[in-house]
Amino acid sequence: MMTFILARAGQPEKAGAANEAANQAQSGSGGGDLHSTAEAVSNMFGRMDALAHPEELISSMSQLPTVLAAVFVAVGLVCLLQGFKLYRWMVIIIALMTGLVVGYKLGGSVKSEMIVGTCLGVLMAVLAWPLMKYAVAVAGGLAGAFIGANAWVGLASALAKRGMTDINPDMHWVGALVGLMFFGLLSFIVFELSVVVFTSFSGSVLTVLGALALLLQVESIRSSIATHLTEKPFILPLLVMVPAVIGLIIQQQAGGMKKSKPKGASGGGDKTAVAA
Repeated sequence: MMTFILARAGQPEKAGAANEAANQAQSGSGGGDLHSTAEAVSNMFGRMDALAHPEELISSMSQLPTVLAAVFVAVGLVCLLQGFKLYRWMVIIIALMTGLVVGYKLGGSVKSEMIVGTCLGVLMAVLAWPLMKYAVAVAGGLAGAFIGANAWVGLASALAKRGMTDINPDMHWVGALVGLMFFGLLSFIVFELSVVVFTSFSGSVLTVLGALALLLQVESIRSSIATHLTEKPFILPLLVMVPAVIGLIIQQQAGGMKKSKPKGASGGGDKTAVAA
C-alpha cells in the first residue's frame, strides 16, 4: 500500500478526470432508487483495485443514500475498533455484502440483479455461520486480494516512473491472487492475527467510503473533495491505510492477538468462544 501511495502522486493527466468526477458527484449526490443504490454498492466493491480508480469510486459514492452511508460508517467503526470481539458478526456481514455484489453482477445476464443478489447474499450469510472457520479464511483472503491488487498497481506505477515497464498495472489480478492465498492461508496458521488484520482493514474501508459519501452530499465541499481525491490519488489509500493501522494497534492492545484460537471455530454453536 505504501508503494501505491508514493507512486501515484502528482499525475497531471488526472485533471480532466477530476472535473468529470466532480460533475458526477454533483449530479449524482443524494442517492436514488433501490436499483441505483444496489448498482452503486456493487460498483464500489466490484473490483479489487478500486483505490487506483478514485474517479469511479466518487461516482459510486455520490449515489449512496445518506442512511446507507451512515450505516457504512457505523458498521465500519465497530469492525475497526471491536472487530476481534465481534468477528463472527463481521464475517457474516462481509459474506452478505460479497453475495450481494457477486449476485448483482451475475444477475445482469438474466435481467434480475436484485433478486439474484439478494438470494446469493442471504445464502452466503447463512452458510457463513456454521462454516465460520472457512468463512474467516475467505474474508481474510478477500481483504488480502484487495491489498495485493492495489499494491500491484502501485508497484507498477512506481517502476513505470523510473522507465521500467516490466509490471503491467492491468494485471493487478496477480497481486490480488498472491494476497488472497497469503491471507487466506494465514487464517489457518495464525487465526487471531488474520482476524485482526481483516477486521481492521475492512472496517477502515467501510468507514472511509461511508464518510466520504456523506461529505460528497454537502454541496459546498462536494466539488473540492472530488477534485482533490482524483488529482491526488495517494489521498484515498492514505485515508484507508492510516485508520486500518490504528485499528490494528487498538485491537492488539486490547488483547485481540493474545487470545488462543477457539478450538471449534467452525460454527456459531461452538462452546469455546473468543473472550471479549
